[in-house]
Amino acid sequence: MAVRFVLTVLYTPVQIVLWLVALAAFLVVGLATEIITVFSTSYEQGLFKAMDRVLDPLAKWPSWCVSWPELRHEGDAAYYRARVEKKVGRWTKRASVPRKAGKPRPPVECAIPLRDYRGVGGAYVAQVALAQGWELRPTDVRKEVRLWWSAAS
Repeated sequence: MAVRFVLTVLYTPVQIVLWLVALAAFLVVGLATEIITVFSTSYEQGLFKAMDRVLDPLAKWPSWCVSWPELRHEGDAAYYRARVEKKVGRWTKRASVPRKAGKPRPPVECAIPLRDYRGVGGAYVAQVALAQGWELRPTDVRKEVRLWWSAAS
């Protein structure tokens, strides 16, 4: 974990710079082609889709990255149990809100990333989620555990 933490510390500035460069490039292209967007909505939509495809992955940490709290609590299963319970509890609170007219529907599907259950395993996530009314979805436990709110049906 210490090696991963050092690699994370070295990688994070590079990732931030890449994100800023990509954002600046899209802004320059957007400003330079502003006249095209006045006449073509498909160009603008394509530019936004390309922006999402490029910037979204750069805004997330890869699964191999390790933060300082994760390094500090390595081997501490109680820390990861509390982290999983907090994360699943937060999703349960969001999903169990009654639907109101004119408001978006509460989320019925969620994903718990590996970083939240690294110390206790995906089985513990499933156990906590099933106890709170979630159902498991097909998932790759090496990346995330996907859940579906069963009360939504």
